[in-house]
Amino acid sequence: MPAEFTATLKSTWRGRDDFFGVYAIPNPFSYGRLGLIVSRKASPRAVVRNRVKRQIREAFRRYQEKLGGLDIVVVASAKAGSAPATVLRASLQQLWDKVGQQCRKS
Repeated sequence: MPAEFTATLKSTWRGRDDFFGVYAIPNPFSYGRLGLIVSRKASPRAVVRNRVKRQIREAFRRYQEKLGGLDIVVVASAKAGSAPATVLRASLQQLWDKVGQQCRKS
């Protein structure tokens, strides 16, 4: 499992904005898999980091059908911890679209 995580982070399919970096790579399954990196840089408080993780998981769950067959790793930036939930969801929606378009081109 750690090898797949590392391979995804080294992939060429990526998207980034002020709140998140998203990396993707095809997987051999018909469903998408999600990995999260929400470090203490996002917030020193575990409560805030867990809130960011919940937002990412929920956004992925809602968009999962369009991201089938991909391994995706989301890296939260320092700004993600202080952003409201609506901004995080909008940011992730745009990144899912970007990564989905990049993957369809290949």
